[in-house]
Amino acid sequence: MKFARLLVTVLLVLAAPAATLAAQEHGTAVAADSAQGVVPQATEAQTQNVDIITPHITDANAIDLPCLNAGFVCEVELPRWTVNVGGHIVDLSPTKHVVMLLVAALLCCAVLITAARAHERHTHAIGRPKGFAAGIEAMVLYIRNEVAVPNLGPHGEKYAPFILTLFFFILFANLLGLIPYGSTATGNVSVTLTLALVTFVVVELAGIRSQGIGYLNTIFYWNKDLPLLMRIIMFVVMTPVEIVGKLTKPFALTIRLFANMTAGHIVVLALIGLIFLFKSYVIGLAPALMATAIMLLELFVAFLQAYIFAMLSAVFIGQIREVHH
Repeated sequence: MKFARLLVTVLLVLAAPAATLAAQEHGTAVAADSAQGVVPQATEAQTQNVDIITPHITDANAIDLPCLNAGFVCEVELPRWTVNVGGHIVDLSPTKHVVMLLVAALLCCAVLITAARAHERHTHAIGRPKGFAAGIEAMVLYIRNEVAVPNLGPHGEKYAPFILTLFFFILFANLLGLIPYGSTATGNVSVTLTLALVTFVVVELAGIRSQGIGYLNTIFYWNKDLPLLMRIIMFVVMTPVEIVGKLTKPFALTIRLFANMTAGHIVVLALIGLIFLFKSYVIGLAPALMATAIMLLELFVAFLQAYIFAMLSAVFIGQIREVHH
């Protein structure tokens, strides 16, 4: 939404000279029409909102809630919070995606804590979990034993809770965008960048803990097996490469999750938009069926992207720890 406003502003600035002349001519025409008692009518382009995609994939200072109006949607403005820091106004207002992240975190805690308590209760009662707790246990054990532990390297079990937290948090954030009145926070590049930066910090701290002073070798290339002259040359050439290699990891995590979650919603909304564009039940049937199929695919993608983010995070931690072991 902010990008759309910026784009409109740029277009208005570029079109300022022509707009000024047109406004003068339009003002003259309106004055003449008003003098004759003619009320100007809005054009079709002015009355029809053709952008149904951008508001659904961008952040906003309002959230959609169910209500009993014509569209069954009420837009509720979120509170505005600003603070003055050194003479600069800093906007700390919650946005739609911030609300979705909080909801995802609460759902994640509620589901996993409830499942853990049910698991303990069932184990004491019949010796094994059952129902919902058994399903959550299967997911947890799969991510831990098949994704986290094999990729984290020797004695890497202590990082498994972090990988599990990433998986379930991203999964709930992805799924919230597939329900009515929801929004995909992971379709916001700021959200995915923050998740990637948190993972980057954990990866580097894991390297420091495992290698100690040897961690510097992951930044500054210094091959002791080469002659001194070649060692210096390779140091100058390869050190920037090592630094860029570190930065590409969070970049890959950021773009992969953001692009995959955004692309699916754009396709679904574009197909739904065809229904309103053609205004025909016959022609609209095909886009409706295609949108339904894409939504089912998006359900799979929600799980897949959470899995890939967790797996890559485990791989990066295991790689930087591997030198020490």
